[in-house]
Amino acid sequence: MSRIAYVNGRYVAHQTARVHVEDRGYQFADGVYEVWSVRGGVLQDHASHMDRLQRSLRELGIPFVHSVGSLNILLYEVLRRNQIVEGIVYLQITRGVTSRDHAWPANLLPSLIITAKTINPIIAEAQAKIGVSIITTPDLRWKRCDIKSISLLPNVLAKQLAISVGCTEAWLVDEEGFVTEGTSTNAWIVTHDDVLVTRDLSHQILSGVTRLALLELATQHQLKTAQRKFTVEEACQAKEAFISAATTWVLPVVAIDGTKIGTGKPGPLGTLLRQAYLAASISVR
Repeated sequence: MSRIAYVNGRYVAHQTARVHVEDRGYQFADGVYEVWSVRGGVLQDHASHMDRLQRSLRELGIPFVHSVGSLNILLYEVLRRNQIVEGIVYLQITRGVTSRDHAWPANLLPSLIITAKTINPIIAEAQAKIGVSIITTPDLRWKRCDIKSISLLPNVLAKQLAISVGCTEAWLVDEEGFVTEGTSTNAWIVTHDDVLVTRDLSHQILSGVTRLALLELATQHQLKTAQRKFTVEEACQAKEAFISAATTWVLPVVAIDGTKIGTGKPGPLGTLLRQAYLAASISVR
């Protein structure tokens, strides 16, 4: 079946979907996005994703012209038309189309696109059983990483660097030597006294929706947590490490910059959190 995309009020064939050449998302990366995991045909952690989307729009001064209810209808219609049961859905809102200029006119109508695709859960499970290797690299991003902006050039360059050396992800490191987050994931370690550590929220990292869900699950399972900075050195000496995101859920990290983490295999706490997250009740619309 051919994939279907939603573009500014129309459902169109994915392969012929187009935006205007002067869309500010294309010319200035002037926009935001969200990615939902889809399980059993249902958008996961939906309310948190929608809250973050609206916050990102507010921070950039892009009007939220669609109601939450209307966006819900569009998201699920894209899932239906693409017959997505297990996969992801991607939503992007840009400031809109206007003659190219750094400043923009008043009352500009934002552009909206939605796409979706199937992901084979068997592949993800196989990866989770053996864990992944990552590298570290300097964090070259702008100072508002808390906004889920489509301006991702430093992220994609770091991700490509990781892939080029046979790794899955890159952890970004600030000027003081502390890990901020991954190129598309949040970063976690487990200390030798079994404390789950992830960086505290600030303008330097994105407030991951899956990160938030995992912190709540950790509380439910009476696990110790700490939201604070940690260095690459501390991460390499940790008992466990893992990454989290809507697209990866919880994925064990077994090596950082070639250094084996713990036993070099997925650890018990990361595995517990992954299983707990996947076992959690599927969200209702």
